Amino acid sequence: MTDSARHEPATQPSSPPGEDSPEQFTYVEEFVRHELSKTLGGPRGMIESALPFVAFTVCWMISREQTGLPISPLYLSLAAALASAVVLGVIRLVQRQSLRFVLQAIFPTAIAALIAARTGRAEDVFLPGILYNGFLALISAFTIAIGKPLVGFIIGAAIGDPTGWMSDRGLVKMTSKLTAVLAVPYITRFVVQLPLFLTGHIVLLGISKVVLGWPLLLAALFVIGLMLSKGRTPMEGSTFDHPRPATDPGIENG
Repeated sequence: MTDSARHEPATQPSSPPGEDSPEQFTYVEEFVRHELSKTLGGPRGMIESALPFVAFTVCWMISREQTGLPISPLYLSLAAALASAVVLGVIRLVQRQSLRFVLQAIFPTAIAALIAARTGRAEDVFLPGILYNGFLALISAFTIAIGKPLVGFIIGAAIGDPTGWMSDRGLVKMTSKLTAVLAVPYITRFVVQLPLFLTGHIVLLGISKVVLGWPLLLAALFVIGLMLSKGRTPMEGSTFDHPRPATDPGIENG
């Protein structure tokens, strides 16, 4: 073996096929934009979360005036909601995709169905969602007030480090703003839907569930997108500090 062959550096093993190389970021906005896009599930995930309640509302509107039905309109509507959630899950399984976002629709639907079936009141289907939005509104405000915003925990959990972001002042500041934006849909849903629930307006509850669901979330995400596209907050040596070349298209076009 020649000296040149002996001293030639060993070739680094390439990444296994199918594995993405670790993402590297220079700016806080770039990092947050990447993680939020993975966490929220995109348009399909948002549609899957709303569809069971659409099925419930449509079935209720059709069946509530019908006579001679073998089961009550409430149970028929609950069956439609649960069936739609199950169908969504089966489609994901057939496509060999993750059930993560379908489960986010199935669990709330199942809980709502159990409550409504026990009380016998159709409006109780919407009670868990109303309370959930009220809770998230309070948590969002509280976490912003103490300097540990909710969005930071969501992003941290997505990458397996729930608290590492707290050491980066740029991330804390940015996630505080994003938490405030995401709190707007929570507050709006709670303020609008609670009076409808208390007065028993089931159809209006169903309509508000859809209108104030993913469309309102998309509006909030649009605002977030504008915020993240304009900012250039440097990462400050946190556990997420992975500089990327300045020529990266994601930075140039952010």
